[in-house]
Amino acid sequence: MIAELGLAALWLAAALAALQLLGGILALRGGTESDIAGLTRPAAILQGGLVALSFGALLWVFAITDLSVKLVATNSHTMKPLIFKISGAWGNHEGSMLLWVTVMALAGALIAGIERRLPERTMQATLAAQGFVALGFYAFLLLSSNPFERLPQPATEGMGLNPLLQDIGLALHPPTLYFGYVGLSVAFSFAVGALLTRQVTPDFARAMRPWILGAWVFLTLGITAGSYWAYYELGWGGYWFWDPVENASLMPWLAATALLHSASVLASRDALRVWTIMLGVVAFSMSMLGTFLVRSGILTSVHAFAVDPERGSFILFLLAIYIGGALLLFALRAGAINEGERFSVASREGALVVNNVMLSAILAVVLLGTLYPLLTEAFDVRVSVGPPYFNPVGAIFAFPMLAVMAVGPLLRWRKDGFGRISKEIALVAAFLLAGIVLLGLLFGLAILPLLGLSFAIALAVASFLPLRGRKLRRVPIETWGMVVAHFGLAISLFGMASESAFTEEHLAALEEGGATSVGPWQVRLEAVEPVAGPNWTAIAGRMAVSYEGGEPQTIAPQSRNFWAPPQQTTESVLVTRWNGQLYAVMGADNRGGRYQLRLWWKPFVTFIWYGGLIIALGGILAIIGRVRGDLKRRIVRRKVAERRAEAEALA
Repeated sequence: MIAELGLAALWLAAALAALQLLGGILALRGGTESDIAGLTRPAAILQGGLVALSFGALLWVFAITDLSVKLVATNSHTMKPLIFKISGAWGNHEGSMLLWVTVMALAGALIAGIERRLPERTMQATLAAQGFVALGFYAFLLLSSNPFERLPQPATEGMGLNPLLQDIGLALHPPTLYFGYVGLSVAFSFAVGALLTRQVTPDFARAMRPWILGAWVFLTLGITAGSYWAYYELGWGGYWFWDPVENASLMPWLAATALLHSASVLASRDALRVWTIMLGVVAFSMSMLGTFLVRSGILTSVHAFAVDPERGSFILFLLAIYIGGALLLFALRAGAINEGERFSVASREGALVVNNVMLSAILAVVLLGTLYPLLTEAFDVRVSVGPPYFNPVGAIFAFPMLAVMAVGPLLRWRKDGFGRISKEIALVAAFLLAGIVLLGLLFGLAILPLLGLSFAIALAVASFLPLRGRKLRRVPIETWGMVVAHFGLAISLFGMASESAFTEEHLAALEEGGATSVGPWQVRLEAVEPVAGPNWTAIAGRMAVSYEGGEPQTIAPQSRNFWAPPQQTTESVLVTRWNGQLYAVMGADNRGGRYQLRLWWKPFVTFIWYGGLIIALGGILAIIGRVRGDLKRRIVRRKVAERRAEAEALA
């Protein structure tokens, strides 16, 4: 009964999305006073509640392991821990798509319920665009990927979830990414609404900016969590593999970063109108492209939902409709959008434009490297595109971007001169050159790690220069957000460059009692013991590890065997210090009483994820600052309106 309730709620939500679309169209044609146009906001709000009910029903059937539901039988198991039963609801194709639609509908309900800054006609157009996007996904779920489909006979036992996904990271990583993707869908709807009504104004940018910021924060957290999950769960010792599915989340983040800066310029200085609209379309295009890559079955990846090509064709059709239609609308209406305020190259706006161009170039590099193997495979030519392409080609645009990022926040709006900030530029350049010279002489590093470390040091210093000479208590919260986010990027860059420059790896085959070392760590395999879990068995290598001869501590990496479904995995162990991590992986017995061990010493690798969290914190501070600023502006406007009303009454 619960499954049928969820399916009925999904059908009703789809009908409300159609009503929302119709109401918005009628508002555009005949004004916002018609009866159906007046239903647009209520339809969006009610739709959000119904989809939340539908997703709640899916969570329930997974929590109780209802094996009469096909999706549960193929992706769960009665022996799984409850947390993995629940997170398994979105660890599959149908459930993840329902989560996507749920977040989208709740976002639309929130817009309909609280957004009052834009002209009503523009809001109706925005909600119509949101309904149009949602309607395609409802059709996809109901016609092609029904998450509540029943089996003719209940299964005796479920097939289980991919063991690699039976990790707490699955409970955090996909939802945060989906929140980010859906935030970009909201920005896309705002862009389409503004194009339809030709109302590309600072108020439009202020209404859209919190959604971009929220999407950007969630994408940052999702990518950071996904990177750490791949790092410790896959047992490969790396944090980023340029996997197409990883790139599918990176590309929207790059576009969202450019869109965020462009929208801020439009909101604050009424410039970059066309650029903001274009980036709104591009950002959502990248999230849709990622959806297609992950769910079309054309990729083979640990975290791709390899489904039948018919579903991929459905998503490709949606991609063509949404993005093709938006680009066509942009081509028809972009010429009618005013240019906005002008600015000189030597200004903060100019620096932001340069960085947006660099971000767009990096996005193009990643997009080409992701799609090129797929295109050549269509002609029976298999190629592999990995770090030898992505790292150096991306660096061509990344390092100039970092240089501009270091000095851009020091420039004034509209018009400025570099001579005014010559001391600050000299300071940043001195740290950069000192890093290149000293690190090069001391460690003889390769060019990319050397530049990465040097730019990280220079950017860390430069990120705090906008606070120079200011009373810290009076610095706006959004300025603190910028400072913290830029500093977080410097921290992440430092961790990435350190991991590349200083990592030491050691492979060993030890019998019980044997010892080896990696970097400053001494490792002794004391015993190999069997371990049993709720749905797996394992052998665990009990090891004593010590740093530079200090007090030993015990770790126990495992080689696990799952039986639902049958699969072997490695469970790495990480020993974290302030200056890095020991990474240990236990291998199989080579039948000679010796066990394979793979050990890494990774100096400062944790700075990668610390930096990601700091970047997200900067985004959160920016959201708080922008929301407070908007509230203050509303209060001022209300008081001004009240005083005018009082003056008119007295007159």
